Amino acid sequence: MQETIHHLSHIDLDGYSCQLIMKYTPYKITNYNANYGAEVKQKLEMILENINASKESALILITDLNLTSDESRWLNNEVIKMNDNSKEVKITLLDHHGSGEESAMKYEWYYLDTSRCATKITYEYAKEHFEFNEPLWMNKYVAIVNAVDMWKQEERDNFEFGKVCMRLIGETRELNRVMFAKEDENYKISLLVEATKFIDADNASVALDDNIHFIKKEFFKIDKNDTLDNLSTRYIVELLGKKRDENTIYYKGYRGFLSYGVGNTSIIGNGFLLAFPEYDFIVDVSYKGTMSLRANNQVSVSQISKEWANGGGHPNAAGGRIMGFKEQFRYDKVKQQIEAIINDKESVAGDLEYKREE
Repeated sequence: MQETIHHLSHIDLDGYSCQLIMKYTPYKITNYNANYGAEVKQKLEMILENINASKESALILITDLNLTSDESRWLNNEVIKMNDNSKEVKITLLDHHGSGEESAMKYEWYYLDTSRCATKITYEYAKEHFEFNEPLWMNKYVAIVNAVDMWKQEERDNFEFGKVCMRLIGETRELNRVMFAKEDENYKISLLVEATKFIDADNASVALDDNIHFIKKEFFKIDKNDTLDNLSTRYIVELLGKKRDENTIYYKGYRGFLSYGVGNTSIIGNGFLLAFPEYDFIVDVSYKGTMSLRANNQVSVSQISKEWANGGGHPNAAGGRIMGFKEQFRYDKVKQQIEAIINDKESVAGDLEYKREE
């Protein structure tokens, strides 16, 4: 197999475990993650855009996500059109949700098996169809995910260990998965790899539970030890810094940084402005359209918030809500909405009230 694999999976333990399985194949893989609803379509659109931008043949691998009949028909038609235009694109969907039965009956690329979790389906499919460098722990790990995802409480040890792994993924929110999709997916899969080291420990589920905090800290630690909050903040500020070309916005001559769903703006926002003093302000927009703005004596974000969203606050800390904001699962779509507001408000007469350090 020479094609690039574009792997879309769910955002729970089963979904990320499917991507963990594929980590042990030798192919070029780009991972994407989605929850149900509009996010699935947006991520599939992103995959198709990336395939179109490349000259490589591609496999669209979908795991632990069932597609609606409309989504299946749309994706199938899009891939047919790409192949008609000399692209080499295939689809493989591996899932266990019975709600996908209609699509599974219609499309040969839609594999449905309700008796196994998606991780077990992907594991057995990979062994049969891909080159696969299976680590010694994987068979046990797959049984653990299958026990908890299929709720096999009779498999007590596997079930209890799986519950801890499920919480490990479900409560891991240090990184925003829209802003930092690649890093967040790598973080979660790295945590699962660390979790496998406890499978054979005495009282394994308790041993893993006791060590979750330390496992997380080790991921973010660069040199000296610190609190998890401080370690993750430093890590996030560095990630934001790497995205300056993509995330910079301008308003009335002031340079701003736009983030989406990062949160904790008082700490992360101020940390960013100290690390990158060439920026006058930073604004973080939540999934529901609330804005949190921070500045460091370069411009009044209270005035910006007032002009953008009838918000307010203090010169260095303000907020507001964007009326009519549409939740997005892609950063570029968020930036388009914010830049539309900026373009509309740029024409407002008058300069911003600000104080600048001389």
